[in-house]
Amino acid sequence: MFSLFKIRLPLLGFLVLAAALLPGGSALAAPPASGPAESAQPQPPSSSAATPAPDSKPLQERLLLVLPFENDSGLADLDWIGDAVPEIVNRRLASAGFMPIRRNDLLYALDHLGLPISFQPSRASAIRLAQTLDADDVVVGSFSTSGKRFKVSAQVLNMATLHLSPPLVEEANMPDLLEALNTLAWQLAGRLSPHFSVSLNTFLAADPNLKVSAFESYVRGVDAIGLEDSITRLKQAVRLDPKYAPALFALGMAYFSNQQYDLAAVTLGRLPTNAVNAREADFYRGLAYLYTGAYEKSEDAFAFVSRQLPLPEVVNDEGVAASRRGLDAVSFFRQAAAADPTDADYQFNLAVALNHNNDVAGALAAVTQALKLRSQDAEAREFAAALRARQAHMISSHSPQKSLVAAPSGAAPAADPTAPLERVKRSFNEAAFRQAALEMEQLQAQSLAHLPPAEHAAKLTDEGTRFLYQGLILEAEREFQAALALDGRNAAAHAGLAAVRERGGDAANARKEAERSLALQPNITAYLVLARLDMAANQLPQAAESVSHALALEPQNAEAVQLRQQLQARGRQIP
Repeated sequence: MFSLFKIRLPLLGFLVLAAALLPGGSALAAPPASGPAESAQPQPPSSSAATPAPDSKPLQERLLLVLPFENDSGLADLDWIGDAVPEIVNRRLASAGFMPIRRNDLLYALDHLGLPISFQPSRASAIRLAQTLDADDVVVGSFSTSGKRFKVSAQVLNMATLHLSPPLVEEANMPDLLEALNTLAWQLAGRLSPHFSVSLNTFLAADPNLKVSAFESYVRGVDAIGLEDSITRLKQAVRLDPKYAPALFALGMAYFSNQQYDLAAVTLGRLPTNAVNAREADFYRGLAYLYTGAYEKSEDAFAFVSRQLPLPEVVNDEGVAASRRGLDAVSFFRQAAAADPTDADYQFNLAVALNHNNDVAGALAAVTQALKLRSQDAEAREFAAALRARQAHMISSHSPQKSLVAAPSGAAPAADPTAPLERVKRSFNEAAFRQAALEMEQLQAQSLAHLPPAEHAAKLTDEGTRFLYQGLILEAEREFQAALALDGRNAAAHAGLAAVRERGGDAANARKEAERSLALQPNITAYLVLARLDMAANQLPQAAESVSHALALEPQNAEAVQLRQQLQARGRQIP
């Protein structure tokens, strides 16, 4: 379950085969056999180097497949780096608005093709994998080492045009491995999108305190074959960096797979709510609590997910947890069945809940529908027979008519010790979740597109500010840049961008953006950025002036008050 998909594929052979196998295949535009690659120094994304898009698909709908990089170092102990590249690139590009194909989807494709996880593919099967995943672009590459230096090279293959980009190359000392991979991800973003404008410093600041040793333990942990080895390595990663969300998620899922449900629930609960896997983590945390009988905690975990996107499996399990607490769960199962009318389990669970409410006729109708969907369901057949017998008994006993229908509102459900338990959905349909999330984003984008540019920019700025408060600076910059493209005079967007630049360590551009913002409109965010920058540079008079302006706008602002206290402690009075 935790082994990363391994592809060790000679690049040129892969590309030549792609030309031969794809419909209308033609000679592939491979790079010259000799000639310089692009500079290892990071360059601004260039539209002239971008891979041409064959259609008008929005960027967020173009699927990107990043294959594990080939290890050209000759050192087997460095194989983990080849698996690490997709991890970094996928996370950064997803945050920047791209749509990379995740490892779970690769595993699904392998299963779909009948191939084992440890499969070493032929060239033909590798291209079949890309086609199975409907990838629009594929990133391929390799890495090597020379003493203490690390070198990585990547190219983008457009699957429709078979255009292969020139190589992107990054070099660094081994301790700076993560900086090189983040820089490579930034370069790839510029290669894939001519209009990409997020700064390199923002990419580098995405995981500012992550240690290479913690990241290596994490990758080796998810790449481990056995669960015990996986858990050992992931625990080491979390020990080295207790706040690294991917390691927390992987460790929680390893505990879950190992049926250590108490540890799984605690570990998955440590993920911040803004983590990429937060919803999936809470789904499995809900299952872990369900399996240990903590039904109220289970229901709360499922509710966190369903409030954001009510996928049927999530709503179903929320209903199961509620029912196990003795609550009426009919509404949950009706909602799940309406969302997916083809799933027999939702109809079955609805029948169980209606039976708990003494609605025998409704329960019989629901279980009959479940049998139409899955005729060989022995438990459902037995339950239907029991319901028919109960209904016949009620009629023959001259029970009041209301005994055949739902109990009055507020009445306690009639206990039925012979009724079956509700069925739990044990897996999270991540692909369906992402598809639903994408559709919601598209609807929101369509709605915003009809707004006047200034109003549209204001909405994007609000979203960027929300990301900024959550510490998601890459996502925040994406929104601020989009806002400024619509309305360059949006003072709040300039101030937000100033804060992003500050967090990325780019003091000069942070100051420029803050000053641009204040030239448009006085605002506390820009003043606080200038105050922090001046305090860091020991320019206390200037810092005091900015804090004074901030307090004039918001006298009770907590950060401004704190900065005033810090300045006073350093002997500077606030005007």
